Amino acid sequence: MAMATNENLPPNVIKQLAKELKNLDESPPEGIQVGVNDDDFSIIYADIEGPAGTPYENGVFRMKLLLSHDFPHSPPKGYFLTRIFHPNIASNGEICVNTLKKDWNPSLGLRHVLTVVRCLLIEPFPESALNEQAGKMLLENYEEYARHARIYTGIHAKPKPKFKTGAISESTTALNVDQSIGDQKSVAVGAVVPLQSPLAPCTTASKGGNSQDQPAAVGPTHETGMSGSVAAPTPSTLKKDVGLTKVQAGKKKMDARKKSLKRL
Repeated sequence: MAMATNENLPPNVIKQLAKELKNLDESPPEGIQVGVNDDDFSIIYADIEGPAGTPYENGVFRMKLLLSHDFPHSPPKGYFLTRIFHPNIASNGEICVNTLKKDWNPSLGLRHVLTVVRCLLIEPFPESALNEQAGKMLLENYEEYARHARIYTGIHAKPKPKFKTGAISESTTALNVDQSIGDQKSVAVGAVVPLQSPLAPCTTASKGGNSQDQPAAVGPTHETGMSGSVAAPTPSTLKKDVGLTKVQAGKKKMDARKKSLKRL
């Protein structure tokens, strides 16, 4: 699966959006199925089932929400991709609903927006019509309006190919993995800069000139970040160790001689 790039949205928005999309995938609103563009989470797709008892019954209407770069401070723009005869939906598919305009609140989530759009199919608002013909017909002759809407539904709102099951979860997981890798890279870069040379602990350990008092460090060290490494002795350290061993051996011999003389 292609990795999501999502360059149109800032990281904090992507993180929140991924959480919302996963929630919609696991617990979809009634009559609504959500899909995503793997390469751009600023485009959200949804298939809306025509509510029972309306002229849109038995139809499936595909729509999309376009999220701006400053979402959620600005509302998304909504468009029906399936042709529909409705007062509040223009011929180009643009949706006119207050939730996406003057009543927008940054705290509103995608679930709320999609639910409001589906409710619009149940209760149109002819007073703010984008399709003037549908709005006028709804006010003057509901039966004629309903007949037109049913014709459009029968012709255009055919059942759509289902969105891939679990596709949103896969996309959001891939996105989160991609972001985690990026975060790890940033941490790694920051950690590498101040590191000392791997030989630094060795040099420090040999300053005292006594390998018994200051043994070479084994295991992870905070200075280098290396794990399980043993500091390699330098030639000068080896010479000092050999010299110390000879001195200690000579001292033992002298002690033994003194004890022998005392016994005599």
